[in-house]
Amino acid sequence: LIGSSRFSYSFAASVFAAGLAAGLVVGCFSSSAAVESWVSGTQTVTSVKPVVAKYTTKGPAALSQLPLNGVPKQAENMRGAEVMGNQKPLIASSPTTVFAAFGGLLTAGWLLFRTLVRNAEPKAEQDVEQGAWSIASSSGTNLGAGKTIRIATRKSPLAMWQAEFIQSELERLWPGVKVELQPMSTRGDKILDSPLAKVGGKGLFVKELETSLLEKRSDIAVHSTKDVPMELPDGLVLGIICKRHDPCDAIVFPKGSTLKSLDDLPKGARVGTSSLRRQCQLLLKRPDLKFLELRGNVNTRLAKLDSGDYDAIILAAAGLKRLGFSDRVLPGETNIIDPNAMLPACGQGALSIELRSDDPTMMELLMPLHHIPDAVTVCCERAMNRRLSGGCQVPISGFATLKDGQLRMEARVGSVTGSGPLIIRHKTIPFSLDKPWSQVQKDAEALGVEVADMLLKDGAQAYLDEAYAQQDVGVGLAASQKK
Repeated sequence: LIGSSRFSYSFAASVFAAGLAAGLVVGCFSSSAAVESWVSGTQTVTSVKPVVAKYTTKGPAALSQLPLNGVPKQAENMRGAEVMGNQKPLIASSPTTVFAAFGGLLTAGWLLFRTLVRNAEPKAEQDVEQGAWSIASSSGTNLGAGKTIRIATRKSPLAMWQAEFIQSELERLWPGVKVELQPMSTRGDKILDSPLAKVGGKGLFVKELETSLLEKRSDIAVHSTKDVPMELPDGLVLGIICKRHDPCDAIVFPKGSTLKSLDDLPKGARVGTSSLRRQCQLLLKRPDLKFLELRGNVNTRLAKLDSGDYDAIILAAAGLKRLGFSDRVLPGETNIIDPNAMLPACGQGALSIELRSDDPTMMELLMPLHHIPDAVTVCCERAMNRRLSGGCQVPISGFATLKDGQLRMEARVGSVTGSGPLIIRHKTIPFSLDKPWSQVQKDAEALGVEVADMLLKDGAQAYLDEAYAQQDVGVGLAASQKK
Protein backbone atom coordinates (compact mmCIF):
# COMPACT_ATOMS: atom_id res chain seq x y z
CA LEU A 1 0.00 0.00 0.00
CA ILE A 2 2.77 2.41 0.91
CA GLY A 3 4.71 1.50 -2.22
CA SER A 4 1.71 2.09 -4.46
CA SER A 5 0.92 5.46 -2.85
CA ARG A 6 4.52 6.55 -3.35
CA PHE A 7 4.21 5.58 -7.04
CA SER A 8 1.05 7.71 -7.28
CA TYR A 9 2.79 10.64 -5.63
CA SER A 10 5.77 10.34 -7.99
CA PHE A 11 3.50 10.14 -11.03
CA ALA A 12 1.45 13.14 -9.90
CA ALA A 13 4.64 15.07 -9.21
CA SER A 14 5.91 14.32 -12.71
CA VAL A 15 2.65 15.51 -14.28
CA PHE A 16 2.73 18.65 -12.12
CA ALA A 17 6.31 19.48 -13.13
CA ALA A 18 5.61 18.75 -16.83
CA GLY A 19 2.62 21.09 -16.77
CA LEU A 20 4.60 23.93 -15.28
CA ALA A 21 7.47 23.32 -17.68
CA ALA A 22 5.07 23.48 -20.62
CA GLY A 23 3.69 26.74 -19.29
CA LEU A 24 7.22 28.11 -19.00
CA VAL A 25 8.08 27.26 -22.62
CA VAL A 26 4.80 28.58 -24.05
CA GLY A 27 5.07 31.69 -21.92
CA CYS A 28 8.58 32.42 -23.16
CA PHE A 29 7.63 32.12 -26.83
CA SER A 30 4.46 34.15 -26.32
CA SER A 31 6.33 36.91 -24.52
CA SER A 32 9.03 37.05 -27.17
CA ALA A 33 6.45 37.43 -29.93
CA ALA A 34 4.58 40.08 -27.97
CA VAL A 35 7.68 42.24 -27.55
CA GLU A 36 8.62 41.97 -31.23
CA SER A 37 5.10 42.98 -32.35
CA TRP A 38 4.94 45.86 -29.92
CA VAL A 39 8.17 47.27 -31.29
CA SER A 40 6.82 47.09 -34.85
CA GLY A 41 3.60 48.78 -33.77
CA THR A 42 1.27 45.94 -34.82
CA GLN A 43 0.59 44.06 -31.56
CA THR A 44 -2.41 44.49 -29.31
CA VAL A 45 -1.57 44.76 -25.60
CA THR A 46 -4.31 43.91 -23.16
CA SER A 47 -4.47 45.00 -19.54
CA VAL A 48 -5.98 42.26 -17.33
CA LYS A 49 -6.42 42.22 -13.58
CA PRO A 50 -4.10 39.69 -11.89
CA VAL A 51 -5.71 36.36 -11.08
CA VAL A 52 -4.93 34.84 -7.66
CA ALA A 53 -4.87 31.04 -7.80
CA LYS A 54 -6.16 29.21 -4.74
CA TYR A 55 -4.37 25.94 -3.93
CA THR A 56 -6.62 22.98 -3.19
CA THR A 57 -5.74 19.46 -2.13
CA LYS A 58 -6.94 18.22 -5.50
CA GLY A 59 -3.75 19.63 -7.00
CA PRO A 60 -3.45 18.71 -10.70
CA ALA A 61 -7.24 18.44 -11.11
CA ALA A 62 -7.67 22.09 -10.08
CA LEU A 63 -4.81 23.26 -12.28
CA SER A 64 -6.35 21.52 -15.27
CA GLN A 65 -9.06 24.22 -15.34
CA LEU A 66 -6.47 26.74 -16.59
CA PRO A 67 -5.18 26.84 -20.21
CA LEU A 68 -1.47 26.19 -20.72
CA ASN A 69 -0.70 29.87 -21.42
CA GLY A 70 -1.89 30.80 -17.93
CA VAL A 71 -4.62 33.22 -19.16
CA PRO A 72 -8.14 32.66 -17.78
CA LYS A 73 -10.93 32.15 -20.29
CA GLN A 74 -12.75 35.28 -19.13
CA ALA A 75 -9.66 37.28 -19.99
CA GLU A 76 -9.82 36.05 -23.59
CA ASN A 77 -13.28 37.68 -23.95
CA MET A 78 -11.82 41.09 -23.11
CA ARG A 79 -9.91 41.42 -26.35
CA GLY A 80 -12.45 44.05 -27.57
CA ALA A 81 -10.89 46.51 -25.14
CA GLU A 82 -7.64 46.85 -27.07
CA VAL A 83 -5.12 49.64 -27.47
CA MET A 84 -3.58 49.71 -30.94
CA GLY A 85 -0.55 51.23 -32.61
CA ASN A 86 2.40 52.87 -30.97
CA GLN A 87 0.64 53.51 -27.68
CA LYS A 88 2.73 52.44 -24.67
CA PRO A 89 1.63 49.13 -23.21
CA LEU A 90 0.29 49.09 -19.69
CA ILE A 91 2.09 45.78 -19.08
CA ALA A 92 5.26 44.74 -20.89
CA SER A 93 7.70 41.94 -20.12
CA SER A 94 10.95 40.79 -21.63
CA PRO A 95 11.61 37.08 -22.29
CA THR A 96 14.17 37.05 -19.46
CA THR A 97 11.60 38.37 -16.97
CA VAL A 98 8.98 35.84 -18.02
CA PHE A 99 11.51 33.01 -17.92
CA ALA A 100 12.56 33.97 -14.39
CA ALA A 101 8.93 34.25 -13.25
CA PHE A 102 7.96 30.84 -14.57
CA GLY A 103 11.18 29.33 -13.23
CA GLY A 104 10.34 30.65 -9.78
CA LEU A 105 6.79 29.31 -10.07
CA LEU A 106 8.12 25.91 -11.10
CA THR A 107 10.53 25.75 -8.14
CA ALA A 108 7.99 26.98 -5.58
CA GLY A 109 5.31 24.63 -6.88
CA TRP A 110 7.61 21.62 -6.73
CA LEU A 111 8.77 22.40 -3.18
CA LEU A 112 5.16 22.80 -2.03
CA PHE A 113 4.11 19.54 -3.66
CA ARG A 114 7.11 17.68 -2.22
CA THR A 115 6.27 18.90 1.29
CA LEU A 116 2.66 17.77 0.96
CA VAL A 117 3.70 14.35 -0.30
CA ARG A 118 6.15 13.85 2.56
CA ASN A 119 3.53 14.80 5.12
CA ALA A 120 1.09 12.34 3.59
CA GLU A 121 3.44 9.32 3.83
CA PRO A 122 3.10 7.06 6.89
CA LYS A 123 6.45 7.02 8.69
CA ALA A 124 8.05 7.23 12.09
CA GLU A 125 7.03 10.51 13.69
CA GLN A 126 8.41 12.18 16.82
CA ASP A 127 6.36 14.12 19.33
CA VAL A 128 9.12 16.24 20.87
CA GLU A 129 7.13 17.58 23.82
CA GLN A 130 5.82 14.20 24.97
CA GLY A 131 8.84 12.18 23.90
CA ALA A 132 6.38 9.71 22.40
CA TRP A 133 7.04 8.03 19.09
CA SER A 134 4.44 6.15 17.12
CA ILE A 135 3.28 5.40 13.64
CA ALA A 136 1.07 8.31 12.61
CA SER A 137 -2.62 7.50 12.28
CA SER A 138 -4.33 9.10 9.29
CA SER A 139 -7.85 7.76 9.81
CA GLY A 140 -9.00 10.46 12.25
CA THR A 141 -11.82 8.17 13.40
CA ASN A 142 -12.46 6.30 16.64
CA LEU A 143 -11.56 2.79 15.56
CA GLY A 144 -12.32 1.31 18.97
CA ALA A 145 -15.85 2.59 19.52
CA GLY A 146 -18.15 -0.34 20.24
CA LYS A 147 -15.38 -2.93 20.00
CA THR A 148 -14.24 -5.44 22.63
CA ILE A 149 -10.56 -6.40 23.06
CA ARG A 150 -9.74 -9.52 25.08
CA ILE A 151 -6.25 -9.53 26.63
CA ALA A 152 -4.61 -12.84 27.58
CA THR A 153 -2.19 -12.43 30.49
CA ARG A 154 -0.47 -14.40 33.20
CA LYS A 155 -1.80 -14.09 36.76
CA SER A 156 1.37 -12.84 38.44
CA PRO A 157 1.25 -9.30 39.91
CA LEU A 158 3.76 -8.01 37.38
CA ALA A 159 1.96 -9.58 34.43
CA MET A 160 -1.37 -8.16 35.65
CA TRP A 161 0.18 -4.70 36.03
CA GLN A 162 1.42 -4.90 32.45
CA ALA A 163 -1.94 -6.02 31.08
CA GLU A 164 -3.76 -3.32 33.05
CA PHE A 165 -1.35 -0.75 31.69
CA ILE A 166 -2.17 -1.75 28.11
CA GLN A 167 -5.86 -1.78 29.02
CA SER A 168 -5.70 1.80 30.30
CA GLU A 169 -3.76 2.95 27.24
CA LEU A 170 -6.29 1.44 24.85
CA GLU A 171 -9.19 2.99 26.76
CA ARG A 172 -7.42 6.34 26.65
CA LEU A 173 -6.75 6.08 22.90
CA TRP A 174 -10.17 4.78 21.89
CA PRO A 175 -13.05 6.12 24.04
CA GLY A 176 -15.89 3.62 24.09
CA VAL A 177 -13.73 0.54 23.59
CA LYS A 178 -14.29 -2.35 26.00
CA VAL A 179 -11.15 -4.15 27.21
CA GLU A 180 -11.40 -7.46 29.06
CA LEU A 181 -8.51 -9.12 30.93
CA GLN A 182 -8.19 -12.91 30.80
CA PRO A 183 -5.72 -14.01 33.52
CA MET A 184 -4.20 -17.46 32.98
CA SER A 185 -1.82 -19.78 34.79
CA THR A 186 0.98 -21.06 32.59
CA ARG A 187 3.13 -24.13 33.04
CA GLY A 188 6.07 -21.88 33.81
CA ASP A 189 4.14 -20.41 36.75
CA LYS A 190 3.45 -23.88 38.15
CA ILE A 191 6.93 -25.43 37.89
CA LEU A 192 8.95 -23.65 40.55
CA ASP A 193 11.38 -26.34 41.70
CA SER A 194 13.59 -26.55 38.59
CA PRO A 195 15.68 -24.12 36.54
CA LEU A 196 13.95 -22.90 33.40
CA ALA A 197 16.84 -24.18 31.29
CA LYS A 198 16.00 -27.73 32.41
CA VAL A 199 12.22 -27.67 31.95
CA GLY A 200 11.77 -26.00 28.60
CA GLY A 201 12.81 -22.37 28.80
CA LYS A 202 10.76 -19.20 28.79
CA GLY A 203 8.30 -20.56 26.25
CA LEU A 204 6.59 -22.14 29.25
CA PHE A 205 5.30 -18.69 30.22
CA VAL A 206 3.52 -17.95 26.92
CA LYS A 207 2.25 -21.26 25.53
CA GLU A 208 -1.21 -21.08 27.15
CA LEU A 209 -1.61 -17.45 26.06
CA GLU A 210 -0.66 -18.27 22.48
CA THR A 211 -3.07 -21.21 22.39
CA SER A 212 -5.87 -18.88 23.47
CA LEU A 213 -4.95 -16.51 20.63
CA LEU A 214 -4.88 -19.24 18.01
CA GLU A 215 -8.23 -20.58 19.19
CA LYS A 216 -9.63 -17.03 19.04
CA ARG A 217 -10.60 -17.01 22.69
CA SER A 218 -8.34 -13.97 23.10
CA ASP A 219 -7.49 -11.09 20.77
CA ILE A 220 -4.06 -10.08 22.07
CA ALA A 221 -1.49 -11.21 24.64
CA VAL A 222 0.72 -8.84 26.64
CA HIS A 223 4.28 -9.98 27.41
CA SER A 224 7.53 -8.94 28.99
CA THR A 225 9.48 -9.07 25.73
CA LYS A 226 12.50 -10.77 27.29
CA ASP A 227 10.24 -13.75 28.10
CA VAL A 228 9.01 -14.21 24.52
CA PRO A 229 10.73 -17.01 22.56
CA MET A 230 12.54 -16.03 19.37
CA GLU A 231 10.32 -18.28 17.23
CA LEU A 232 6.54 -17.76 17.33
CA PRO A 233 3.82 -20.21 16.27
CA ASP A 234 2.50 -19.91 12.72
CA GLY A 235 -0.29 -17.37 12.57
CA LEU A 236 1.00 -15.17 15.39
CA VAL A 237 3.17 -12.07 15.30
CA LEU A 238 4.85 -9.90 17.91
CA GLY A 239 3.45 -6.84 16.19
CA ILE A 240 3.73 -4.12 18.84
CA ILE A 241 6.75 -3.06 20.89
CA CYS A 242 5.81 -0.48 23.52
CA LYS A 243 7.99 2.26 24.97
CA ARG A 244 10.87 0.66 26.83
CA HIS A 245 11.32 1.15 30.54
CA ASP A 246 14.61 0.63 32.39
CA PRO A 247 16.47 -2.18 30.56
CA CYS A 248 19.04 -2.77 33.32
CA ASP A 249 19.34 -5.34 36.09
CA ALA A 250 19.28 -4.45 39.78
CA ILE A 251 20.99 -6.12 42.71
CA VAL A 252 18.57 -6.06 45.64
CA PHE A 253 19.54 -6.38 49.30
CA PRO A 254 17.44 -7.44 52.31
CA LYS A 255 15.48 -4.78 54.12
CA GLY A 256 17.67 -2.98 56.64
CA SER A 257 20.89 -3.77 54.80
CA THR A 258 23.55 -1.07 54.54
CA LEU A 259 24.92 -2.44 51.28
CA LYS A 260 24.52 -0.12 48.32
CA SER A 261 26.02 -1.74 45.24
CA LEU A 262 27.47 -4.88 43.73
CA ASP A 263 30.93 -3.91 44.96
CA ASP A 264 29.70 -3.97 48.57
CA LEU A 265 28.88 -7.68 48.56
CA PRO A 266 31.10 -9.63 50.99
CA LYS A 267 33.33 -12.37 49.66
CA GLY A 268 31.45 -15.60 49.00
CA ALA A 269 28.05 -13.89 49.20
CA ARG A 270 24.98 -15.94 48.28
CA VAL A 271 23.30 -14.39 45.26
CA GLY A 272 19.90 -15.54 44.08
CA THR A 273 19.48 -15.79 40.30
CA SER A 274 18.64 -18.60 37.90
CA SER A 275 19.80 -16.62 34.88
CA LEU A 276 22.87 -18.05 33.14
CA ARG A 277 23.35 -14.67 31.48
CA ARG A 278 23.65 -12.93 34.85
CA GLN A 279 25.84 -15.62 36.34
CA CYS A 280 28.36 -15.58 33.49
CA GLN A 281 28.82 -11.83 33.54
CA LEU A 282 28.94 -11.47 37.32
CA LEU A 283 31.64 -14.11 37.58
CA LEU A 284 33.93 -11.97 35.46
CA LYS A 285 33.76 -9.25 38.08
CA ARG A 286 33.21 -11.37 41.20
CA PRO A 287 34.41 -14.97 40.79
CA ASP A 288 33.97 -15.50 44.53
CA LEU A 289 30.18 -15.27 44.49
CA LYS A 290 27.95 -18.29 45.14
CA PHE A 291 24.80 -18.52 43.03
CA LEU A 292 21.58 -20.07 44.31
CA GLU A 293 18.41 -20.99 42.42
CA LEU A 294 15.69 -18.32 42.47
CA ARG A 295 12.17 -18.79 41.07
CA GLY A 296 8.72 -17.29 41.64
CA ASN A 297 7.16 -13.89 41.03
CA VAL A 298 8.78 -10.66 42.18
CA ASN A 299 6.90 -10.56 45.50
CA THR A 300 7.88 -14.15 46.30
CA ARG A 301 11.53 -13.52 45.49
CA LEU A 302 11.68 -10.43 47.69
CA ALA A 303 10.07 -12.36 50.56
CA LYS A 304 12.72 -15.09 50.28
CA LEU A 305 15.45 -12.43 50.29
CA ASP A 306 14.11 -10.76 53.44
CA SER A 307 13.76 -14.12 55.19
CA GLY A 308 17.52 -14.68 54.95
CA ASP A 309 17.72 -17.21 52.12
CA TYR A 310 20.08 -14.95 50.18
CA ASP A 311 22.53 -12.11 50.77
CA ALA A 312 21.25 -10.46 47.58
CA ILE A 313 19.14 -11.26 44.55
CA ILE A 314 19.18 -9.92 41.00
CA LEU A 315 15.97 -8.71 39.35
CA ALA A 316 15.02 -6.65 36.32
CA ALA A 317 14.91 -2.99 37.34
CA ALA A 318 11.78 -2.39 35.24
CA GLY A 319 9.78 -4.95 37.23
CA LEU A 320 10.67 -3.33 40.54
CA LYS A 321 9.69 0.11 39.30
CA ARG A 322 6.44 -1.01 37.68
CA LEU A 323 5.26 -2.70 40.86
CA GLY A 324 6.11 0.33 42.99
CA PHE A 325 8.99 -1.15 45.00
CA SER A 326 10.68 2.23 45.18
CA ASP A 327 12.30 1.30 48.50
CA ARG A 328 14.22 -1.44 46.71
CA VAL A 329 15.78 1.04 44.30
CA LEU A 330 18.39 2.86 46.37
CA PRO A 331 19.01 6.63 46.28
CA GLY A 332 21.00 7.52 43.21
CA GLU A 333 20.10 4.08 41.85
CA THR A 334 23.42 2.77 43.13
CA ASN A 335 22.12 -0.80 42.99
CA ILE A 336 21.14 -0.55 39.31
CA ILE A 337 23.89 -2.47 37.50
CA ASP A 338 25.59 -0.63 34.64
CA PRO A 339 24.93 -2.34 31.27
CA ASN A 340 28.68 -2.43 30.64
CA ALA A 341 29.09 -4.63 33.71
CA MET A 342 25.99 -6.74 33.00
CA LEU A 343 24.54 -6.52 29.50
CA PRO A 344 20.74 -6.92 29.65
CA ALA A 345 18.69 -9.70 28.12
CA CYS A 346 17.29 -9.12 24.64
CA GLY A 347 14.13 -7.02 24.89
CA GLN A 348 14.47 -6.46 28.65
CA GLY A 349 12.37 -3.57 29.93
CA ALA A 350 9.99 -3.48 26.94
CA LEU A 351 6.38 -4.64 26.86
CA SER A 352 5.19 -6.27 23.66
CA ILE A 353 1.84 -7.35 22.25
CA GLU A 354 1.29 -10.59 20.38
CA LEU A 355 -1.69 -11.01 18.07
CA ARG A 356 -2.92 -13.02 15.11
CA SER A 357 -1.27 -12.12 11.82
CA ASP A 358 -4.64 -12.25 10.01
CA ASP A 359 -6.20 -9.51 12.16
CA PRO A 360 -5.35 -6.16 10.50
CA THR A 361 -8.16 -4.36 12.32
CA MET A 362 -6.64 -5.21 15.69
CA MET A 363 -3.20 -4.20 14.44
CA GLU A 364 -4.55 -0.80 13.45
CA LEU A 365 -6.11 -0.33 16.89
CA LEU A 366 -2.80 -1.18 18.58
CA MET A 367 -0.48 0.76 16.26
CA PRO A 368 -0.40 4.01 18.31
CA LEU A 369 1.31 1.99 21.09
CA HIS A 370 4.17 0.98 18.78
CA HIS A 371 7.23 2.94 19.95
CA ILE A 372 9.48 3.19 16.91
CA PRO A 373 12.98 3.82 18.42
CA ASP A 374 12.55 1.13 21.08
CA ALA A 375 11.04 -1.24 18.53
CA VAL A 376 14.20 -0.73 16.46
CA THR A 377 16.50 -1.73 19.31
CA VAL A 378 14.33 -4.66 20.42
CA CYS A 379 14.05 -6.04 16.87
CA CYS A 380 17.81 -5.75 16.48
CA GLU A 381 18.41 -7.65 19.73
CA ARG A 382 15.89 -10.38 18.95
CA ALA A 383 17.31 -10.88 15.46
CA MET A 384 20.73 -11.48 16.99
CA ASN A 385 19.34 -13.98 19.50
CA ARG A 386 17.26 -15.73 16.84
CA ARG A 387 20.34 -16.15 14.65
CA LEU A 388 22.09 -17.88 17.57
CA SER A 389 19.02 -20.00 18.41
CA GLY A 390 19.21 -18.48 21.88
CA GLY A 391 17.16 -19.51 24.87
CA CYS A 392 17.41 -20.09 28.60
CA GLN A 393 19.95 -22.86 28.05
CA VAL A 394 22.58 -20.44 26.75
CA PRO A 395 24.02 -17.36 28.50
CA ILE A 396 23.35 -14.85 25.71
CA SER A 397 22.90 -11.13 26.27
CA GLY A 398 22.18 -8.40 23.76
CA PHE A 399 21.56 -4.69 24.01
CA ALA A 400 21.09 -2.11 21.27
CA THR A 401 20.98 1.68 21.55
CA LEU A 402 19.74 4.27 19.06
CA LYS A 403 21.18 7.72 19.59
CA ASP A 404 22.08 10.68 17.36
CA GLY A 405 21.35 8.74 14.19
CA GLN A 406 23.57 5.82 15.21
CA LEU A 407 22.39 2.27 15.99
CA ARG A 408 24.81 0.32 18.17
CA MET A 409 24.40 -3.38 18.89
CA GLU A 410 26.45 -5.32 21.44
CA ALA A 411 26.10 -9.02 22.23
CA ARG A 412 27.84 -11.46 24.57
CA VAL A 413 27.93 -15.27 24.74
CA GLY A 414 29.35 -17.26 27.66
CA SER A 415 30.19 -20.85 28.49
CA VAL A 416 27.91 -22.82 30.83
CA THR A 417 30.87 -24.91 32.01
CA GLY A 418 33.39 -22.14 32.30
CA SER A 419 35.45 -23.53 29.43
CA GLY A 420 36.33 -20.07 28.20
CA PRO A 421 35.77 -16.32 28.63
CA LEU A 422 32.81 -14.31 27.41
CA ILE A 423 32.82 -13.61 23.69
CA ILE A 424 31.86 -9.96 23.19
CA ARG A 425 31.23 -8.26 19.88
CA HIS A 426 29.57 -5.00 18.84
CA LYS A 427 28.99 -2.81 15.81
CA THR A 428 27.60 0.68 15.15
CA ILE A 429 25.98 1.88 11.92
CA PRO A 430 24.29 5.10 10.75
CA PHE A 431 20.54 4.65 11.10
CA SER A 432 17.58 6.67 9.84
CA LEU A 433 13.93 6.45 10.89
CA ASP A 434 12.71 8.47 7.89
CA LYS A 435 11.30 5.48 6.02
CA PRO A 436 8.39 3.03 6.31
CA TRP A 437 8.44 0.81 9.40
CA SER A 438 8.87 -2.41 7.38
CA GLN A 439 12.18 -1.12 5.99
CA VAL A 440 13.28 0.27 9.37
CA GLN A 441 12.65 -3.15 10.94
CA LYS A 442 14.54 -4.93 8.17
CA ASP A 443 17.58 -2.67 8.58
CA ALA A 444 17.60 -3.13 12.38
CA GLU A 445 17.36 -6.90 12.13
CA ALA A 446 20.17 -6.98 9.57
CA LEU A 447 22.53 -5.42 12.12
CA GLY A 448 21.49 -7.96 14.76
CA VAL A 449 22.21 -10.84 12.40
CA GLU A 450 25.57 -9.33 11.47
CA VAL A 451 26.66 -9.09 15.11
CA ALA A 452 25.52 -12.69 15.69
CA ASP A 453 27.65 -13.81 12.75
CA MET A 454 30.62 -11.99 14.28
CA LEU A 455 30.10 -14.00 17.48
CA LEU A 456 29.88 -17.27 15.56
CA LYS A 457 33.04 -16.45 13.66
CA ASP A 458 34.86 -15.93 16.96
CA GLY A 459 33.87 -19.28 18.46
CA ALA A 460 30.37 -18.82 19.90
CA GLN A 461 29.10 -21.97 18.18
CA ALA A 462 31.23 -24.14 20.47
CA TYR A 463 29.56 -22.49 23.49
CA LEU A 464 26.12 -23.04 21.98
CA ASP A 465 26.79 -26.73 21.29
CA GLU A 466 28.19 -27.15 24.78
CA ALA A 467 25.12 -25.59 26.39
CA TYR A 468 22.54 -27.65 24.53
CA ALA A 469 24.47 -30.84 25.27
CA GLN A 470 24.31 -30.21 29.02
CA GLN A 471 21.68 -32.15 30.97
CA ASP A 472 22.07 -30.07 34.12
CA VAL A 473 22.75 -26.36 33.79
CA GLY A 474 22.16 -23.49 36.13
CA VAL A 475 23.56 -22.72 39.50
CA GLY A 476 26.30 -25.33 39.13
CA LEU A 477 27.97 -22.89 36.75
CA ALA A 478 29.80 -21.06 39.49
CA ALA A 479 31.43 -24.17 40.91
CA SER A 480 32.39 -25.36 37.43
CA GLN A 481 33.99 -22.09 36.49
CA LYS A 482 36.03 -21.84 39.68
CA LYS A 483 37.67 -25.25 39.14
